[in-house]
Amino acid sequence: MAYQADNQLFIHANGDASIDMILKAHEYAAKALQQPLDKDRRTVVIHSQFVRPDQLQTFKKYNIEPSFFTNHAYFWGDVHVENLGKKRAEFLSPIVSADKLGLKYTNHSDATVTPIDPIFTLWTAVNRVSRSGKVIGSEQKASSYQALKSITSHAAYQLFEEDSKGTLEVGKVADFVVLDKNPLTVKPMQIKDIKVVTTIKNGKPIYQAKSMRWWFKK
Repeated sequence: MAYQADNQLFIHANGDASIDMILKAHEYAAKALQQPLDKDRRTVVIHSQFVRPDQLQTFKKYNIEPSFFTNHAYFWGDVHVENLGKKRAEFLSPIVSADKLGLKYTNHSDATVTPIDPIFTLWTAVNRVSRSGKVIGSEQKASSYQALKSITSHAAYQLFEEDSKGTLEVGKVADFVVLDKNPLTVKPMQIKDIKVVTTIKNGKPIYQAKSMRWWFKK
């Protein structure tokens, strides 16, 4: 019914078995409605936590996008290793593999499961460090740029808003933040210490850190 009405679906699925169910449902609906499997409907699989490599390839083939949850690496990475084994746990939220396929993945906090803190989410994507200090999947450590895309340009794309949001371009909505350090150049472990100096909404400042308020009064 949703596909027939062209409603965009955001479907929660953590494990690979539930992702298999989504892919089968997608195939069934497309066949029943005589629609192409790769129609640009941008179905989003929320979490895609333990997605398999072959499922990522199917996502690409069907124009389905994952929204990852790298905060899991920090909060529950150690438990995942214990429960699922090292190999599966280390492939959780595989941003690097998704990026190589050209998927427009996003990354989220699943509030209130983990705090709404985009800077911390950048940190978990780049470092994938657990609470015990172990790296959960070094091969899936995102670059700072990949991590930034997951909460900016890719987020706009998943919402069909790439023409108006997501990147700093003339003609787009002037929604952005000013940071006190560059996440592309600081040491990876220092990303979580970056502070928001100013928040701009529709071209107007709606928040300024106390240390910067004097500048906006000039």
